[in-house]
Amino acid sequence: MWIGFTILFAVLCIAYCLLIIQYWSWFGRLKPFTGITAANPVCKFSIVIPARNEATNIAACIESIYNNNYPAGHFEVIVVNDFSTDSTPYVVGELQKKFASLRLLSLNDIVHNPINAYKKKAIETAIARSANDWIITTDADCTVPATWLTTYDNFIQSSGSVFVAAPVKFKHTGTLLSLFQSLDFISLQGIAAASVSAGFHSMCNGANLAYSKSVFNEVNGFKDVDAIASGDDMLLMQKIKQHYPGSIGYLFSSQVTVATQPEKTWKDFFNQRIRWASKATSYNDRSIFMVLLLVYVFNLSFLVLLAATIAKAALIKLLIAGLLLKICCELLFLFPVARFFGNQKLLYGFPLLQPVHIVYTVIAGWLGKFGTYQWKGRSVK
Repeated sequence: MWIGFTILFAVLCIAYCLLIIQYWSWFGRLKPFTGITAANPVCKFSIVIPARNEATNIAACIESIYNNNYPAGHFEVIVVNDFSTDSTPYVVGELQKKFASLRLLSLNDIVHNPINAYKKKAIETAIARSANDWIITTDADCTVPATWLTTYDNFIQSSGSVFVAAPVKFKHTGTLLSLFQSLDFISLQGIAAASVSAGFHSMCNGANLAYSKSVFNEVNGFKDVDAIASGDDMLLMQKIKQHYPGSIGYLFSSQVTVATQPEKTWKDFFNQRIRWASKATSYNDRSIFMVLLLVYVFNLSFLVLLAATIAKAALIKLLIAGLLLKICCELLFLFPVARFFGNQKLLYGFPLLQPVHIVYTVIAGWLGKFGTYQWKGRSVK
C-alpha cells in the first residue's frame, strides 16, 4: 500500500511541477505592452464600480480614475450602490458635485426580492444604462494609475480584442495576513497572464477588466450564470471566449495595473477565497477545471501524507522532499512575476508560509463546493 501511495504522490509532484514550469515558460515569453506612439484616443469607456459599504474606499477609487490623462468626454463612471448601510451613497453624491460624468445608481430601486448574485446584477444594471461602447469594471476598494485608460485604449486599438484582462495587485500593509495574500495573489496573477496570453485557459479578475458592450449583449450577459454568486469575471470571460476564441487579450503592462486592498482579518480572507472557489465547478473550460483539480489534489496529498506519518514515520522524508520540490518549483515561477509587480522583497516569506497555503487551499476548495460563506454581511451558498 505504501509503495502505491509513494508512486501516486510522486506522479502528482511531477505533474504539478511540469504545469508550473509551463506557466513559467509562458510568462517568460511575455513582453510588456508599451502602447502606440502618438495615438489619438478612440475608445469611449463606461467604468462600472459595484459598491457595498465602501464609504472609506470609494472616494480614493473615483479620484484615481479622474486623475487619468484621458479626454473627459471619452469616459463616464457609474457607481452602483448595492444596498449599502453606510455612507457610500453620500460620499459618491458629494463627488458628483466635482465630476460631471460620475453617475450613481442604486440596486434598492431595482431589486425587490432576494437574489444570489448581487454583484452581477449591479454590473448588468450599469451596462444597461451606460452611454459608451466599452465597459471597464473595477472594485470600490481599488485605485488605478493615471495611464490606465490611455493604455487600455492603445491596446484595444492595436490588438483587436473584444475582452481584455489586466493585472491586479494587493497593497501590502505590513501584516502577516497582508503578506500571505500578496504572495498568493501574485501567483494567481502570474498564472492568469501566462495562461490567457498562451490561450491555454481562461483566468481574470473583475477588479481590472474591459470588454465590448455589444459583445456582452451578444452573449446575453450573465444569462445562465446569474444564479451563481461569484464569477462576474471568469464565467463571463468563458462565455465570450466561446464566441470569440481569438479575441481574448491580456494587457501585460505596469501602466494599467490596479491596486486593491487586502482583507483585514483571516475570517474575511477565507470568506473571499471560498467565494472565489465556489464557481470552480461552473467552469465549462475543461483546461482550467483540470488545472484546479490537479492543484487541489496535490495540496490535499500533503495533508494525507502528514496523517500517514503517524502509521509510518519513514514517510516524513517523502513529505519533506515533496514540500521542498514544491517550494523550489513555485519560486522559479514567482521570481519573474514578483519582479513585474515590484514585490520581489515579499518572497522571503514564501517558504515559511507554505504550510498555511496548503491548508487554506484544501479548506477553501472544499467549502467553496460544499459550504456557505459570508460576504459583506450576506450569507451566500
